[in-house]
Amino acid sequence: MGSGSGTALAREVVGREGLVVAIDLDAAMLGFARENLDRAGYSDVVLVHGDGGLGYAEHAPYDRICVTAACPDVPPPLIAQLAARGRLIAPVKEGTRQRLTLLEKTVHGVRREILTDVLYVSLRGRYGGRGGQEH
Repeated sequence: MGSGSGTALAREVVGREGLVVAIDLDAAMLGFARENLDRAGYSDVVLVHGDGGLGYAEHAPYDRICVTAACPDVPPPLIAQLAARGRLIAPVKEGTRQRLTLLEKTVHGVRREILTDVLYVSLRGRYGGRGGQEH
């Protein structure tokens, strides 16, 4: 989540009628983001202190999910929380590369498309790889 700027951008994209949920494992970073978002007038976003790879089932299913940390593969809980016809984008590790990957839930299953190479920080938590430690 970082400073909250991506969360603010997501809120602008979905508009006042939409819901934005952002998750961060680092409580201090979450507090920093909350202060920035409140100061900028985005007090209606839901900020969760937790493992982003586990998602947040309380508000599922989600039409869109954006993972902003590189993971060995898309965490299964996030796919499970994706709505029918929903789309998820995530940087997925492939050897030494990170591939921005789009998943779309269709009536026939999950369609996966690699969009481009990217560089993100590594996901921490249960689905981060190497026992959940940042590397």
